Amino acid sequence: MIAQLTGRVDALEDGRCVLDVNGVGYLVHASTRTLAALPTPPAVTRLLVETQVREDAITLYGFADTAERDWFRLLTTVQGVGAKVALSVLSALSPRDLVAAIAAGDRGSLTRASGVGPRLAVRLLSELRDKAGAMPSGSGAGLPPAPAPSGGPAEDALSALVNLGYRRPEAQAAIARALERIGPDQPLDAIIRSSLRELAPG
Repeated sequence: MIAQLTGRVDALEDGRCVLDVNGVGYLVHASTRTLAALPTPPAVTRLLVETQVREDAITLYGFADTAERDWFRLLTTVQGVGAKVALSVLSALSPRDLVAAIAAGDRGSLTRASGVGPRLAVRLLSELRDKAGAMPSGSGAGLPPAPAPSGGPAEDALSALVNLGYRRPEAQAAIARALERIGPDQPLDAIIRSSLRELAPG
């Protein structure tokens, strides 16, 4: 079983990336949160990996930190939650947000995730309520956190970069690094300029 991969980021795509480890390209599925935290290709990074083996496929799922990986494992124990839905939940909610949502019985937050309807949200709340308190909420271990832009100039900058032809995860990561460097309270043009510098090769 593959538990961890360290290699060069070869490609970023919606919902997955290709990690080149000594000339072998591993296709790794991941949440938008983890993909946004990856460095720009061809930088080297490390991903924690959960391997799922079936008769017709071996599928790799990658995580920026142990909190997200542990939540993935727990989410997939719930009936009706496969790997795809678990990644969708982790894309919509960070481990910290998940702990808070389950503790508060916040069904609305869970239904923000693609594939989670009201009935499945209720099942998640009921089955995970007693387990959520013992789950990690994210400590910043692993890759630096780089949440997707949420509204305002950062969201507009993401839209602009996607329109310029950059992949969404790649653009999210660049914006996160730019905001970390120049600060969050910047006008749109400054965010776009700084993000483009992050995306420039070399």
